[in-house]
Amino acid sequence: MPLVQSAYSPPWWLPGHHLPTLWPSFFRPRPEIPLMRERVELEDGDFLDLSWCGGAGKPIVLLLHGLEGSLHSHYAKPLLKLLSESGYLACMLHFRGCSGEPNRLPRSYHSGDSAELQTIIEHIENSRQQTVFGMIGFSLGGNVLLKWLGEQGAEAAVERAMAVSVPFLLNEAADRLNQGFSRLYQRHLLNSLKEKYREKFSRIPSPLQVDLDQIRTFRQFDEQITAPLHGFSGADDYYRRCSSRQFLPAIRTPTLILHDHHDPFMWASTPPEENELPPKVTLELSNGGGHGGFAYGSTPSVTRYWTDKRLLEWLNSARG
Repeated sequence: MPLVQSAYSPPWWLPGHHLPTLWPSFFRPRPEIPLMRERVELEDGDFLDLSWCGGAGKPIVLLLHGLEGSLHSHYAKPLLKLLSESGYLACMLHFRGCSGEPNRLPRSYHSGDSAELQTIIEHIENSRQQTVFGMIGFSLGGNVLLKWLGEQGAEAAVERAMAVSVPFLLNEAADRLNQGFSRLYQRHLLNSLKEKYREKFSRIPSPLQVDLDQIRTFRQFDEQITAPLHGFSGADDYYRRCSSRQFLPAIRTPTLILHDHHDPFMWASTPPEENELPPKVTLELSNGGGHGGFAYGSTPSVTRYWTDKRLLEWLNSARG
């Protein structure tokens, strides 16, 4: 069925929806793993960085991080390690400016950067002489992934896809993150975006005249910075063109979407209805997973993560 209730059960020690969201960011261990870094030079003079983990020739799984994500994101190194130990060649795509070094151009990255994803997929195919087997995207990365899958339709060059905690309607996510306790997430992410803006434009001239101190919401940031830097007429135009929910009906790749009913980054009505989901897309809805959290276990000392379990199940089901 396209819409299913998840078997995920939140731990008793992580009640509500904010604690499950915050727990892994503060307490999930980030293992030290061997990584091979690769820089991909782009036609516009900029670059994208990839981080590889695993043996050559194995099925490739591409990971797309969320807003202001990196190798330090709580899911990144654990998933790269898990995938490499499970017989996959894992690769993390760092969006522009997210690998620890400012990108060269004024433009950055955004929730609809599906052309960037296509560039990397083609690069992997040409350089590794094999197609990407699976992809997983978190939050912003999940939105990019679903948009790309819908745009490509039956031509999408991937066997399996998974998206976690996707902001299906960007305008609603921007509004939700300006309400109540969720403003703390907005403040944290905006501070990171502003710091990155200042660092980059201390090296190159900025084409914009903005007062960062007066920007206090995502909608203001997207109106004054994201939209003009990336060719949108404004925040509403950006949200309308890049929200992934409208692309779901065109997806033809087996795709699993993991989402919590009460994700604090969006409204309960933000996820798609069942009639919007094509046969090969499964929306798995949970109660208590938070945004990108999904921890489980009887005590904090034996914490596991439902995302890891479901990803391996989803990928392995295509390998027989």
